[in-house]
Amino acid sequence: MSASVKIKTLTIDDRHVGARENQTILEVARENGIEIPSLCYIDGLSAHGGCRLCLVEVTGIPQLLPACMTVVEERMEVSTQSERLRKLRKNILELYFSERNHVCSVCVSNGNCELQDMAGETGMDHVHFPYLYPDLGVDITHERFAMDDNRCIMCTRCVRVCDEIEGAHTLDIKDRGIETRIITDLDQNWGDSETCTLCGKCVHVCPTGALFEKGKSVGEMSKRRQFLPYLALMREEKR
Repeated sequence: MSASVKIKTLTIDDRHVGARENQTILEVARENGIEIPSLCYIDGLSAHGGCRLCLVEVTGIPQLLPACMTVVEERMEVSTQSERLRKLRKNILELYFSERNHVCSVCVSNGNCELQDMAGETGMDHVHFPYLYPDLGVDITHERFAMDDNRCIMCTRCVRVCDEIEGAHTLDIKDRGIETRIITDLDQNWGDSETCTLCGKCVHVCPTGALFEKGKSVGEMSKRRQFLPYLALMREEKR
């Protein structure tokens, strides 16, 4: 290790750990086998901080901080699994399920969905909030893939991988709040896109059934993420 690399020491869940300068709490935690949940973060893509599931408590700071966006500091004391955080994460997941139409039993990614897995891990067995039941469409115009807005949680993994790794920037975001949607090019059908390279990276980083391969039936859409180490390598080279 280069002598110019500064090492910081901190505690995460009462464990003393070392971190390189400019690492985030989430990066350090995962390097040390400490799991902090997240649905928008993927190693190799820029941090987004949108899902808010990686919020942690830091001693001396009253507000909760997103672990994926917070750079470590010397002697920082971090708590990732307090009762306050567990309740908050469960509430956030309930809001995800209530905002769109996540019906797992008829979803192509049933059994292969990070949102579904996280709900099970947190013990979320029902939703306290009223369902919005939005009238959302499914774009099946692409020759290989489809986009179901009903399953989208706006993690923007697809947007970031298309821009930062593939370099096509086919996907983007329109509108705000609960009206936010993923769009292709200038809000046209995916099948009409002139920029899509058909690489499939967006499909395989999607944590839910929002993006999937056509021809897959319920429960068949498993995500192939063997290329994820490549994402991290490419991002480091760009830095």
